[in-house]
Amino acid sequence: MVLDMESLVEATSGAVGALVSTTILYPLDTCKSKYQAENRASHHQKYRHISDVLWEAISSHQVLSLYQGLGTKNLQSFISQFVYFYGYSFFKRLYLRDSGSKSIGTAANLVIAAAAGACTAIVTQPLDTASSRMQTSDFGKSKGLWKSLTEDTWSRAFDGLGISLLLTTNPSIQYTVFDQLKLRLIKNKTSKARDDIPSPEALSAFSAFVLGAVSKCISTCLTYPAIRCKVMIQSAKDENEEDGSKPKPRKTVSGIFCAIWEKEGLLGFFKGLQAQMLKTVVSSALLLMIKEKVTKTTWILMLALRRRFMLVTRTRLKSS
Repeated sequence: MVLDMESLVEATSGAVGALVSTTILYPLDTCKSKYQAENRASHHQKYRHISDVLWEAISSHQVLSLYQGLGTKNLQSFISQFVYFYGYSFFKRLYLRDSGSKSIGTAANLVIAAAAGACTAIVTQPLDTASSRMQTSDFGKSKGLWKSLTEDTWSRAFDGLGISLLLTTNPSIQYTVFDQLKLRLIKNKTSKARDDIPSPEALSAFSAFVLGAVSKCISTCLTYPAIRCKVMIQSAKDENEEDGSKPKPRKTVSGIFCAIWEKEGLLGFFKGLQAQMLKTVVSSALLLMIKEKVTKTTWILMLALRRRFMLVTRTRLKSS
């Protein structure tokens, strides 16, 4: 019971944190995605800087279009973080119980995080693809969730799944670094609620923010070329075929890599890295900061509901 409740608390707090951080940073995420999706030679580039995307939205009076696809993105973010944190927390506690260890090593942590990330990617890939298409559409021309998913075959909804599975190493590195640093900070602190039910330790908001930023910075730098390729595969249109005169061929990882190399060179694989760093680091830090605070509140509510349920059950048993 404790195992399931702790996993549920982790999942709920992680999902709430993802929802809030995604909403706050969504305009930046839209600008970043449109900037990353463009693949042209330097003298033909529409966006030379990420700020050009913002100015386009302002000059065309489409500022609200910076939020196109927000609902889908929030749904995808909430589901993915819930599934990820539940799976990560559940498998981690299961490992500790079966191994008899008091702490989890880095190697085991990476495996558990990768497994949870792979399950999450498979479940939420169609939503991820749809939100990317909506974000990278021309301002004011974004399609709804259903149209974005059904404009091609359903198999296209899973475009980029291979890279998504590869990118499970990103949160694996991030949360492993975060957990290990967190463990060092609170290893001398133990907290137990009544009835010998352990209460999860919570970092201060500032500590969680800093640890989240550091861990995400490391993982983003290592996996960025794959991140950009994924955005290009899932983008709303092929920049090479804007006139629509020919059917759009299916994008492949090898094709995207070759296109980046031919048109932008080696540095093209890192186009938009600064924006990605800013967005992902701040987003991750906000997520983990909010998660740490929500965890304590959620834990208290869960205990209160559990005790109330037990009290009602005992009362009914006595009355019968």
